Amino acid sequence: MALSAHQREHLKESLHRVGLKPTRQREHVFSVLLTKRDHPTVEEVWQRSRTGFDGISLATVYNCLESFVRCGIVRQVNYEREPTRYCPNLAPHAHFKDAATGRVYDIDLPEPVLETLRRLLPREFEPEAIEISFHGKKARASR
Repeated sequence: MALSAHQREHLKESLHRVGLKPTRQREHVFSVLLTKRDHPTVEEVWQRSRTGFDGISLATVYNCLESFVRCGIVRQVNYEREPTRYCPNLAPHAHFKDAATGRVYDIDLPEPVLETLRRLLPREFEPEAIEISFHGKKARASR
């Protein structure tokens, strides 16, 4: 998948803010992340990247992802001792990890929920980020 003009410009501006330049590799890896928003690991992004970019190395993909995190266009999602996953969804949301499949889903957090969470903090604290992760499995269907 090729990036749209808007996505390419967003990537370029985000990278420039932290002193980096857009490259063909960065554009390709970013497009891979946006194509299937399933919270892939570095290894999964690398496997997908190889389809449209012969010779791209695991180290290059890792460096691209780290650059995206550094410039704030991708978030890291971590679960205990598992490999880091990457999420390009920057809207306020939580994650749900299905224990049966290992799949990670985005869960929207409406603004009233976010406000309630902010009010739980002591007055002298202001959150810079709110990260919520749910763990569980799909409930059985009712009979």
